[in-house]
Amino acid sequence: MKMKKVMSLVLALSMALSLTACGGGDAQTTAPAAEPEAAPAESEAAPAEGEEAETPAESDAEAPAAAGADVSGKTVVFIPKVTGNAFFEAANDGAQKYAADWGITVDYQGSATAGVADQVQVINQAVASGADAICISTVDAAGVRDALLEAKEAGLAVCTWDSDAQSDARALMVSQGTPEILGQMLVDMSVDALKKRGVDPTKDEVQYVWHYSQATVTDQNSWQVAGEAIIAKDYPNWKKVADNYYSNQDAEQAVSTGAAILDAYADIDLIICNDSTALPGQLKAAQNKGITKDDITITGFATPMAIKEYCDAGVLYEWGLWDCGIQGALGCYLAAYMAAGNEVKVGDVISVPGIGDCEVMANDCLTEGDTTADTNNGVVLLPERVVFDESNVNDYNF
Repeated sequence: MKMKKVMSLVLALSMALSLTACGGGDAQTTAPAAEPEAAPAESEAAPAEGEEAETPAESDAEAPAAAGADVSGKTVVFIPKVTGNAFFEAANDGAQKYAADWGITVDYQGSATAGVADQVQVINQAVASGADAICISTVDAAGVRDALLEAKEAGLAVCTWDSDAQSDARALMVSQGTPEILGQMLVDMSVDALKKRGVDPTKDEVQYVWHYSQATVTDQNSWQVAGEAIIAKDYPNWKKVADNYYSNQDAEQAVSTGAAILDAYADIDLIICNDSTALPGQLKAAQNKGITKDDITITGFATPMAIKEYCDAGVLYEWGLWDCGIQGALGCYLAAYMAAGNEVKVGDVISVPGIGDCEVMANDCLTEGDTTADTNNGVVLLPERVVFDESNVNDYNF
C-alpha cells in the first residue's frame, strides 16, 4: 500500500514546516496556486502578462491583506474539547511552538471531561483572567453560545477551531474541511478498506454503523450527515444497522461502546469512527475479541501514533487526519490577530508568519444557509488531509 493524499500537499506533521498556503477557494485545488497573489507590491503593479487587469480598485481588491497590527504580547486561552486526548495535545504542541515565534502566550486550559459545563467554566475563567482572546473547540455549540457572547461583550476576541460555535458567537473558525470533504474522506477510506478484504462495496450488502463522540458536537455530526448522503447516493446497497453510537470522548466508554456494537451485530461489515477517541476504543474492543482487519472494516479519524499499535497488529487497514498542530496554531494566531484590532471580511487574505496566506471564506461553506457578518466573521480552511496506513505511519511522531 502507498500513501494516498486526499489533498495535493504533503502533511508535515513533524512540525518542522516550510511555508505553505492556507488559502480557501476550491478545497480540491493545490494550495500553492495562491502564491502569485502574495507579491508584496501586487496591489500597485500590473500582472506580468496582463494588459487588461490594471484597474487600481480591482487590483487592490484582489491583493492579499497586509500582515496587520502586531499580535505580540497577546494572551490566547486555547480550549480543547477534552484534555489528555492525543489530537488535542498535539494541537497544543503546535500552538506552543508557533506562539514562541509570534511572541504570544497560549494558555491551554480544558477539562478531562468533555462537558458543556466544564467548557463554560473555562470560558468564564478566561474572561476573569484578563486574557485577550479565546480559541475553542466546542463540545456543544448551543451550550457554550451564551458564555462566548459574554466573553465577546467583555472585549475578548473569540475564534474557533476543529468544532465550531454558532457563527454569531465567534469571529473566525479554522476548519479542517467542509462537511462534504470530510464525509467523502470517511466514505472513501471505508470503500478502500472494504475492497482490501475482498468486499465489493458497489455490489455487496455492507452492514455498517457510526461510532463517535456526541450528537451535539458540530464537526463530527456534520461529517456523519454528509457521509450518509454520499452513501445513499453512491452505495444504496449498504445497510445502516443501528442509530449512531456515542461514547462521549471517554476512552473507557469508547472501548465498552465498541464492544457493545460487536456483540450486537455479529455480521457487521463496517464501523466508521469519526472521532479520535472512538476510533482507538473501537479498535481496542475488536482486538480484545481477536478481530482483525480482514474480519471487519474499522476506519475513521485519529492521530497516527494513537492508532499505530492497532495498525501494526493488523486490526485496521487505514485511517486519516489533518495537521492538527497547524490547525491549533492557526486558530490561536487568528484569535490574537483579532484581539490586536485587525478587521477582516470575506475574501481577505491574512498572512500568518511561518504558515502562509489564509483566505477568509463565508460561513455557509460549512453550514448551508448560514449568514456571515460584514466584518470579522468567516471561515478559514486547512488545505490538506492525509490517509495513514502501514506504509507511512512511521513517518509521523504524534
